[in-house]
Amino acid sequence: MAFELPPLTYPASALEPTIDAKTMEIHHDKHHAAYVNNLNNAIKGHADLESKSAVDLIKNLSAVPEAIRTAVRNNAGGHVNHTLFWTLLIPGGSKAPTGKLADEIKAKFGSFDDFKATFEDAGVKRFGSGWVWLVKKGGSLDIISTPNQDNPVMAEYGAIPIFGNDVWEHAYYLNYQNRRPDYLKAWWNVLNWDEVARQYEQA
Repeated sequence: MAFELPPLTYPASALEPTIDAKTMEIHHDKHHAAYVNNLNNAIKGHADLESKSAVDLIKNLSAVPEAIRTAVRNNAGGHVNHTLFWTLLIPGGSKAPTGKLADEIKAKFGSFDDFKATFEDAGVKRFGSGWVWLVKKGGSLDIISTPNQDNPVMAEYGAIPIFGNDVWEHAYYLNYQNRRPDYLKAWWNVLNWDEVARQYEQA
């Protein structure tokens, strides 16, 4: 069964002014759609791969034929990353975590503000294109960044993503140009902490 582009559950303009409508349209309708199309093309004719979820594909890339492994890594990774990303965004959501997640963030990073600063720093320092993530790894929270469309579930990272921010330039360039730090600071305004809490409980 072919992979499909999930629709946004809110208007493309819903996250303005933090993320403008045109960026959302290009990001979702062009970039994410391209990952889906390229993934479908890469695995076409490989019945064993076509029956797997995108998460399963990237968790076990060694089972993917070498000739298409890079294409599957990049495009299944892009599909998984963006499918999660859209659910993490909401206009006017709660501004901070609560409950067990808030307690664990404070225990690990010292304070919520220290956590945000560490997360933003990891995003700023990601050279080129990639993502910055809050993950569960070895029973503890951690912040990691991954290159390109890599996802924390890939074997070399061995982590479970709770939430991630896309620091590819296509995610922010129309509004922020080369000011990635400004984008990272503004992005907290549209992060859906209710969905983050759900991902945390699953992790």
